[in-house]
Formats: sequence, structure tokens, C-alpha cells
Amino acid sequence: MSDSPTTPAPRVAPVRVGPLTIGGGAPLAFIAGPCVIESPAHVLNMALAIKEIAARCRVPVVFKASFDKANRTSGRSFRGPGLDAGLAALDEVKIRTGLPILTDIHEPAQAAPVARVADVLQIPAFLSRQTDLLVAAARTGKVVNVKKGQFLAPDDMRHVIAKLTAAGNTALLLTERGVTFGYHNLVVDMRAFPMLRALGYPVVFDVTHSLQLPGAGDGVTTGLAEYIEPLASAAVAAGVDAVFMEVHDDPSRAKSDAANALRLDLLEALIRRLTRIDAAARGEVTAS
Repeated sequence: MSDSPTTPAPRVAPVRVGPLTIGGGAPLAFIAGPCVIESPAHVLNMALAIKEIAARCRVPVVFKASFDKANRTSGRSFRGPGLDAGLAALDEVKIRTGLPILTDIHEPAQAAPVARVADVLQIPAFLSRQTDLLVAAARTGKVVNVKKGQFLAPDDMRHVIAKLTAAGNTALLLTERGVTFGYHNLVVDMRAFPMLRALGYPVVFDVTHSLQLPGAGDGVTTGLAEYIEPLASAAVAAGVDAVFMEVHDDPSRAKSDAANALRLDLLEALIRRLTRIDAAARGEVTAS
């Protein structure tokens, strides 16, 4: 009996992020950093540490941190330093490390000022259908990373893409971060990765947010950080172009998403594991 025919993985156009390339056959990239800017000193120290790890592992990395976490379970939760102070801290990170910067925007008016510092404007999942926000981000000319809403099927992202490209921007990244699965839970459908790649743009897997238990902690979001490695490994084997991870030097003291962040001291081993899996998935290594 002959083997069933397989459909070749769709080729996606590469996207330039500062000096790096994501997609189009480029090496597996990483987007890493703390969930929120806790202080200028902390965010800089995290960026310097992540840069050193990426250099040792010889992988491309984009640094991420949010100046405002507008979507918090409780109104009492820490949100970050705000737009002006947050951008000043990220600008210092960029100057001191040379790393490309990714950060969220939540309102159309934030797009232009954020674009003066950030290389990638990120649209949070809950805002992935907000037309005015998408258009404002696209018109900056910067790379736009859209997190697929927890309520959307992969194919629904074609409408998001249409809004962005109609505004003149094709430098797009599409991020999977899990879909709602009952109360307080998310699940990752591995079919989503080839489905999203079939739309023609690089696909990112946000492993740490996919392990949230939204609102399950009596006013805070809890999570399952112990499953970061297996879930990220499966996604890389499925063919993603980049892995997004929230990383913190002491997650127990993190001011946002503490329960699903990766410990900084675990980052290097995980990157090395994922790059080996990526090489095997691309056929760049052979079994002994």
C-alpha cells in the first residue's frame, strides 16, 4: 500500500524585524522578556541577560515587555508605568542592547508614539478584531504582530490580514496563544499552526500565555508554567517560525503573569532544545 500523499508546508514571506528575519526559511526566532515593565532597571537587566543567552545559543531574539497591561483580571492589578515612562525604558533597552523591541498597543492613538521606539507593534488577542487599532498600527509601517483572539478560528484571521494589508502593510506576524476551552482554561490546537501559515505570513507561538488559567486565581490569572517545555516543543515540531515566551528572573515576584512565566535560568536549555527540534523538523539533522 502506498503512503498517503502529503501537502508541502506553505512557504511564507519573510518579515524583517530590525536586523533579524522571521519566516521564509529563516532560523527559528524567539520573542522573550517580562510580561510588563516593572522598573527601568529590571527591564534593562532582563534584556541584557536575554541578549547574552541568545548570543551563546546563536539565535535571533526580539525583546518584549508591555508598558501597560490594560487587560487585567482585577482593577487592583499592576498595569505598568504607562506610555511615556514605558517607552523611555524600552528606548534605553534598545540603545543599550541593540535588540529589536516588541510591545503592545491598546488604543489607536498609541500607535504613532510607540512606533518611534518599537520595531513590532503587537495587537493583544482580545483586540484582534478592533479595526481602528489594526489600521493605526498598520499605517505606522512597522511590523504588526496580531495575537489571534481566544474566540477565533485560524481561518478567521484572514479578515484581520485584510484590514492590515488594505492599510498598506504586509509586514505581519500571526500569533497563536490558545483558544478558550470551558471556564478558566485554554487549549492549543496544533492544527492551527499549518492553518495560519497557509495564510502566507510567519506564525509565532505564544507558549506562556497559552498556559494561562484566565481569572482562575480569585482576581488574578494563574497558569501552568510546568508545561512550557512540552507545549513549545510540540509547536516547534509542527513548524512555527518563532516562539514567544514571557521570561522573568523570579516569577514568584513577577507583577503580571507570574504563574505562567518561564524562569530566566531555564531559558538557555529550552532554547537549545527547541533549536534542535526545529533543525530536525526542517530535515537539517538525521537520526543516527
